[in-house]
Amino acid sequence: MSNAVSTQTSHQKVTVTKKQFRSAIIASVLGWSFDLYDLFLLLYVAPTISALFFPTSNPTLSLAAVYASFAVTLLMRPLGSAIFGSFADKNGRKKAMIVAVVGVGISTAAFGLLPTVPQIGLIATFIFLALRLVQGVFVGGVVASTHTIGTESAAPKWRGLMSGLIGGGGSGLGALFASLTFTIVSAIFPGEAFQEWGWRVMFFTGIIGAAAGIFVFRTLNESPLWQQLREEEKEKPSNVVEIEKSPLKMFFKKYSRVLIINLMIVIGGGSGYYLTSGFIPTFLEVVNKVSPHVLSGVLITTSVVVIISALLFGHISEIIGRKKTFLLIGLINIIGLPYFYMALADSVTTFSIYFNAIGLVFLGNAAYAPILIFLNERFPTVIRSTGTGLSWNMGFAIGGMMPTFVTLTSGAIENIPNTLVFFAIGIFLLYIIGSLVIPETKGNLK
Repeated sequence: MSNAVSTQTSHQKVTVTKKQFRSAIIASVLGWSFDLYDLFLLLYVAPTISALFFPTSNPTLSLAAVYASFAVTLLMRPLGSAIFGSFADKNGRKKAMIVAVVGVGISTAAFGLLPTVPQIGLIATFIFLALRLVQGVFVGGVVASTHTIGTESAAPKWRGLMSGLIGGGGSGLGALFASLTFTIVSAIFPGEAFQEWGWRVMFFTGIIGAAAGIFVFRTLNESPLWQQLREEEKEKPSNVVEIEKSPLKMFFKKYSRVLIINLMIVIGGGSGYYLTSGFIPTFLEVVNKVSPHVLSGVLITTSVVVIISALLFGHISEIIGRKKTFLLIGLINIIGLPYFYMALADSVTTFSIYFNAIGLVFLGNAAYAPILIFLNERFPTVIRSTGTGLSWNMGFAIGGMMPTFVTLTSGAIENIPNTLVFFAIGIFLLYIIGSLVIPETKGNLK
């Protein structure tokens, strides 16, 4: 068996050893999982954080405020992609990935040190939000690097699978790690102890991701497509493939229309993720009022389902094409998500809660499985990190605000399921329209 795989550039094939390929897979998946782990921590402690940093007489408004703080982080992610994506296109994906992953881990751990509103008043809320802004910049940088180096290192026949593996595998592992952490920490700090110290310990674990990132990335090779581009620049300084001095400027000058079309799909993918995996912890707590034991079990199970769904639909896009896959997912979700939302709201048995939560997560996470490779194929190597990062983060920023909008629009806890149904239908109508408008991109990564 050969120990190398080939990836196509604009001029010739680049050989990548299996060791390099495995290293790129591990780095991309773990890099993304570390960051989503840090983001998921907030979702799992949302009820606690709402009381400590956003206290109001209305529990629904407090909860909405926590999700708004989550959205603040998402809004900063495009800025992170602009900064780190441009850096990755000019200086390589690996360097950008290391700085961004370590930055997220350190900023997450810092949340555990923050004073609360009962301790210092409303200034605690502003400090909390300021740190969320910093974290968002670093998370945007992780996307710009992890979402390019893995697929650029893969053979063409595995790129759809790689798209699902990085996006969904990273997401699933991040959620799984956070679920396990929540299970362990809530057992060590039960009841009021969690309100006092448990939530801090959960944030402190963010430093583990930073340390693990440094260890994993030591053996990572640079993207073969980016290296080939650099070699071509050295050989022909005036060639059209030279490293762009301002990838961001080139992106907005030549690809603004592409970005707008991309967002029709990416918003759907981001919303599918945040209104299922991202909203399930809160849904189960406030609507179904499940026990911590059931909640932990469901979250761990659905984390595995995320990986399965993303791998499946990512690979399907390699078989039937990106465009058809998006259309298929959109049609399934516009029917399936409303059904599972209402079924989960009416669930009273543990089995039905597990079954309907799994259905929601399986469908919602399918929506973004082919997006990563689709975005990679929409941009040339010279600005791929910038273009992919900005498209992904802008779409997911809007998608990430959906839980806030759902909570505010609902007004009361009992209205949340119906509101989710209307949001899902509207979002996936846009997704379906986008899937009809976009071109087929399969095979364009060169």
